[in-house]
Amino acid sequence: MSVLALQEYEFERQFNEREAIQWMQENWKNSFLYSALYAAFIFGGRHLMKQRAKFELRKPLVLWSLSLALFSIIGAVRTGAYMVYILTTSGLKQSVCDQGFYNGPISKFWAYAFVLSKAPELGDTFFIILRKQKLIFLHWYHHITVLLYSWYSYKDMIAGGGWFMTMNYGVHAVMYSYYALRAAGFRVSRKFAMFITMTQITQMILGCIVNYLVYEWMQQGQCPSHMHNIVWSSLMYLSYFVLFCQFFYEAYLSSRLRKALKAD
Repeated sequence: MSVLALQEYEFERQFNEREAIQWMQENWKNSFLYSALYAAFIFGGRHLMKQRAKFELRKPLVLWSLSLALFSIIGAVRTGAYMVYILTTSGLKQSVCDQGFYNGPISKFWAYAFVLSKAPELGDTFFIILRKQKLIFLHWYHHITVLLYSWYSYKDMIAGGGWFMTMNYGVHAVMYSYYALRAAGFRVSRKFAMFITMTQITQMILGCIVNYLVYEWMQQGQCPSHMHNIVWSSLMYLSYFVLFCQFFYEAYLSSRLRKALKAD
């Protein structure tokens, strides 16, 4: 643990994960309230904006996206360093099944920060509605289900959470960096957007693989989880996989296919 990337900062060392886990066990159902308020804002906000001119909000959007990008980058570096260390020193099974991610050095703070961040991340939709941009089902469905599942799982310190969170941190680090660049007016290659969607699809495949490993090793009494969590998590990842594949096809492939057919 002497490697620079694995050295604890004082705020990480002082973080009390027991209080955090206890708070989540007592309050995780609030995620349903936040989701309901979020859904009400979506439908109410779209109705109110129907007869109003759109807001620009470019500068606030740059700050918003940049803040989430920096948070995700740091989270990906810190949790990634921890997971790679466990993987290389103790093996794949330990990295998947060990609950140390929730209470170990470095990662314990970032695990809690991750699940809490799913509530403020709902603010992404605020900009879409006020700027009168297209709001797709995948966007708000993803936000709601990730919030519900993250808070539901953290309280039980579910196996596999270390990989779930690390992957999500990594994808969001790239995604929000892209959003920040676009909001700031930089021209970003379409291929970069395609790459982001491909990483999201890959994340869903890996999430299903981790769920399978948790299920297999849970039968041996080595992975702390339960069937309800595995079922809900698997359904969530599979639905994301289908929706992201559909989005990839409609956003990047369908127009090219139509052009190719016209050319023929």
